[in-house]
Amino acid sequence: MMQQYLALKEQAAGSLLFYRMGDFFELFFDDAREAASILDIALTTRGEHGGAPVPMCGVPVHSAEGYLARLIKAGQRVAIAEQVETPDEAKARAKSEGRPSSKVLVKRDIVRFVTAGTLTEEALLNPRKANLLAALAEVRGAVGIASCDISTGTVVLEECAPEMLGARLARIGATEIVAPEDWSLGPEDVTFHPRGDFSSDAGAERLKAIHGVATLDGFGDFSRAMLAAAGGLITYLDHVGRGNLPLLLPPVVRASASGMEMDEATRASLEILQTQSGGRQGSLIATLDRCSTGAGSRLLAEDLAAPLLERLAINDRLELVEFWRARPIHRAELRDTLRALPDIGRALGRIVAGRGSPRDLGQIRDGLAEAVRIHDRVRGESDRPSLLDALLPALTGHGALIDHLAHALVAAPPTERANGGFIADGYDASLDELREVSGNARRAIAAMEARYRDQTGIASLKIKHNGVLGYFIEVPSRHGDALMHADSGFTHRQTMKGAVRFNSLSLHEEASRISEAGGRALAAEESHFEELIEAVGTAREAIAHTAAALARIDVAAGNAERASEGDWTRPEITEDTGIAIRGGRHPVVEAALAKQGDRFVANDCALSQEDRLWLIGGPNMGGKSTFLRQNALIVLMAQSGCFVPAENARIGVVDRLFSRVGASDNLARGRSTFMVEMVETAAILSQATKRSFVILDEVGRGTSTYDGLALAWAVVEAVHSRIACRCLFATHYHELARLAESCESLSLHHVRAREWKGELVLLHELARGPADRSYGLAVAKLAGVPDAVVNRASQVLAKLEEARTETGGIAAGLGELPLFAASLHQPEPKNTPEQELAAKLLETDIDSLSPREALDLLYDLKRQAGSTDR
Repeated sequence: MMQQYLALKEQAAGSLLFYRMGDFFELFFDDAREAASILDIALTTRGEHGGAPVPMCGVPVHSAEGYLARLIKAGQRVAIAEQVETPDEAKARAKSEGRPSSKVLVKRDIVRFVTAGTLTEEALLNPRKANLLAALAEVRGAVGIASCDISTGTVVLEECAPEMLGARLARIGATEIVAPEDWSLGPEDVTFHPRGDFSSDAGAERLKAIHGVATLDGFGDFSRAMLAAAGGLITYLDHVGRGNLPLLLPPVVRASASGMEMDEATRASLEILQTQSGGRQGSLIATLDRCSTGAGSRLLAEDLAAPLLERLAINDRLELVEFWRARPIHRAELRDTLRALPDIGRALGRIVAGRGSPRDLGQIRDGLAEAVRIHDRVRGESDRPSLLDALLPALTGHGALIDHLAHALVAAPPTERANGGFIADGYDASLDELREVSGNARRAIAAMEARYRDQTGIASLKIKHNGVLGYFIEVPSRHGDALMHADSGFTHRQTMKGAVRFNSLSLHEEASRISEAGGRALAAEESHFEELIEAVGTAREAIAHTAAALARIDVAAGNAERASEGDWTRPEITEDTGIAIRGGRHPVVEAALAKQGDRFVANDCALSQEDRLWLIGGPNMGGKSTFLRQNALIVLMAQSGCFVPAENARIGVVDRLFSRVGASDNLARGRSTFMVEMVETAAILSQATKRSFVILDEVGRGTSTYDGLALAWAVVEAVHSRIACRCLFATHYHELARLAESCESLSLHHVRAREWKGELVLLHELARGPADRSYGLAVAKLAGVPDAVVNRASQVLAKLEEARTETGGIAAGLGELPLFAASLHQPEPKNTPEQELAAKLLETDIDSLSPREALDLLYDLKRQAGSTDR
C-alpha cells in the first residue's frame, strides 16, 4: 500500500494527497502534518516506513467537501486518489496475472486535482461571487489573458500591453492564475506550468476540437497571444481534471477599449467589490446588491468591475432598470419568482464536468420551467425596452428537455445517486417491475420474520441487514442454543456479545432475490442518469444562454429595487467631457449613516471644459475624501448601468478612472507610504487621457513641506495643462490656490467648517473659494490629543504664522514660475566639471582595474582636473 501511495504522491507533487481507504481519505507524512494543523484534526501514526512511524490523519469521505474548502482557503492544492476498481475486479486481475488473490491491492489513481480556480462543488463556492481561473502568455510583446469560470463555463480572451497587466488582472479578480514556468511579468502568486503548454497553434486546435468547428472565425478575431493563453488554460484544466474537461462555452473576445480602465490602486481605494480589509461588508457591491439570485450578484460584480464605454449599451441597461422601477408590483412578483430559482448555470457546470448529481438535473428542469413562466409573464408587459426583447427568446426553447426531465425524475431528486430512487415511477416499466420484485421481497422478509417468531416461540427474533453479512436472523444470546441444533433449519453465522446471528435457506433465497432485483434496478437508474446527462450536455449552450438572460433580468430588477429604496435617479449619459451631479451622495456612507439615524449632506459637482479641475481645501474629517470618492463612484455606477444617489446626474463617458485617495506602506515590496503614493501618481500622469476622471487626495504628504508642495504644484499643473482631464484635487497646501491665477480651467473650493464656543463644527458642505485655514489643531482636539499638547501647538503655530507673514510664506516667488507645460521646454542644467569628475569616479569599479588601467585612469583624472582649474 505504501508503495502505491508514494507512486501517487510523486504524481501529486505540490499538492496534498487525499488517498482513499474505505470510507476515509487518508493523508501521510508531511501531508498529514500540514493538513492536521490546518484542519485542527488528530495527527496519529500508522505502521512504519524506513523504520519510523508513519504520521497519518484522515477525513470521512461523506464530509470531505468541508475539509477541502478549508484547505483551499488556506492556499493548498489537493489531489484526490480514488479506488478505480472493485475488490472483485482486483481479485480477477490478480488471478489473470497468476498471483494470489487474497493479498491483491485495489488499484487507485488520481482522478482530480482540486485547486482554488477549478472548484465546481456547491459547498466550496460562494454563490454570489464568480470563481475565475486565468492563464497568461506573452507573444511578441503582447500579453494574452484567458479567463474562465468553470462553474458556469464562461471563457473570455483578451490582450494587453505588459504595463497594463496589473490593471487587467485587478478587474478580473482571478482566484488562481496559471503562467509559463519562466514567467516574470507578475503577479507574485502564480501557478507555473510547462512553457510548451502555452502554444497559440495548439490553443487554436483545442478550441476548435472542443466546439466542433473547423475555424474560430465565427467566435471572434483572436490574436496569437490570446490563443497561447487559451492553450495554457485548456491544458491546465485537462491536467487538473485528469483528462475530463469542464464546461467551456465558446470564447468571447474582450476588446481593449470595451470597458472603463481602472488600475489596482483605484479599485482598492474605491472599495468596489471588497473593502481594503478584504471583506464584502462595507463595499460598494454590498450596498448596491439587491439581486434575488447568486447568478445575478455575480453579474452585478462583473458590471461594476468593467463599466461600459458605449453610450447606447449603457442606456440599454438603464432603460431596463427604469422599466422595472416603474412597475413595483410586477417587479415584486418577478423577484419572488427569481428568488426561488436554482442556480442552473452552476448546476450545468457540474453536470458537464462529470460531477453532476440527480439534484443538479432536477435544478436544470425546475430552472428552465420557471424561465418559461417568466417569459410568458414578461411578454405581456407593454413598452418593453429593447434589451428585454433581446433577452426573452433565450428563456424559451427547452420544452422537449423540460418534459423529458419532468417525466424521468422524481419531484425532489437526491444529491447522491448511488442508492437510486431518483427515477420516477412510470418512466421505465422494467425498472418499475424490478422495484416491485424488490418491494415484494421485503414484504416477504417481514412475513418470514413473523413466521419464524411463531415457529421458534422467540418473540425477540429479528431479521436484520448490514453491509457485511447481508440479511441475517438475530436472537438474544439466551435463545441461541435453541437454534444451534442441526434440524432447526438455521445455520449459525456469528456470535456477538448479547446476541447470536443465523441464516436460513428461505432467507437466503429471498435475500438473493432482493439483491438481484436491487442491483438491476440501480444499474437501470444509472443508465437513465447517463442518458439524461447526455441530453443536458447536448443543450448546454442554450441552457447557458438562459442562465445568462435570467441573471441580466435579475440585475436590472435588483438595481430598480435599490433605486426605489434610496430615491436614486437615472443618470444621463453623454459623449462630451463634462460631469454635472446635483445633490450627489456617497452610497456606502449614506447607507451607514441611515442605520444610525443620521442624514448624509449632499453636494454638487460640476466639471466642464472651462472648469475641469477643482482644488478642494478644508479641515480633515470635513468630507473632502468622501466627496472625491462619491463622485468617482457615481460615474462608475452610471457607466455600469445603475441608477445613482443624486438628484440628477449628467455624465460624459469616462474612459479611465483614477483614484489616489489614501495610501499605506507596502512592506512586502519595500515601499513606504510616500513611495506608494508616488507610484500611484506616476501611473495617473502616464496613463490618463483627456476623457479620464482623476481624484487625488493630499498628493505630496509624507515628505518635507517644501518637497510636498513642489510635487503637488507640479502635479496640478500637469493634470491641468498637459493631460487636461476632469479632476478633483484635495489638499492642505493653501499655497496651491495661487495656481488659480495661471490655470484658466482650475477653480477653488473648500469644505465648510465653523468654530463655535471653542469647538469645531464640521458642516460637510462644499463651497466655492479657497479654504481660510485647515483647522488642524481643532481636529487634533476632537481626536483626543491632550490639551497641553494642543495649547503648545497653538503657540508654535502663532510663531510660524508670524514668520510666514514676514517672509511672504513658503510659496513666495512661485507665482513667477512658468507653467508646467512651458517648463518642459526649458533646457536642462548642465553638470559642472567638478560634477562630471565626481560622476566618473563613482562609476569606476576600482577593484576590477589592472595596475596599468589604474595608472591610465589617474593620468586621465589629472588632465581633467587641470582643465577644470583653467
